[in-house]
Amino acid sequence: MAKNKRLIVVGDRVLVKTEDGDQRSKVGLYLPPTAVDNQAVQGGEIVSTGPGLALPDLAEQGEEPWRIGGASHREARYVPMQAQVGDFALFFRKAAVEITFENEQYLVVPQAAILALVREPRDDIPDY
Repeated sequence: MAKNKRLIVVGDRVLVKTEDGDQRSKVGLYLPPTAVDNQAVQGGEIVSTGPGLALPDLAEQGEEPWRIGGASHREARYVPMQAQVGDFALFFRKAAVEITFENEQYLVVPQAAILALVREPRDDIPDY
């Protein structure tokens, strides 16, 4: 079996490395006991993101793209992801899918299930 495989996240999903079940996250976010006990809400660091939702090519709307030569080959365009690598995400646990990749546990979470993001301040992005 080949080593150093890459795990590529597709669509509008994020790959999350979860924290151990502490009530307070590493970024200082407090999760109430009801959220922790029922596992309704969970948090973790985003380690990879997909490209986002694919946008349809409106120029081809009237054509029949399944015909040979009927579709022009254009580069895919996406609605960009709001979540970024390194963000701490708070998300609905029920929407996540647990996977194991190279003996590491991860959760794959759709962006729509993310409730909030905690991001370190950057110089090139203004604070709100």
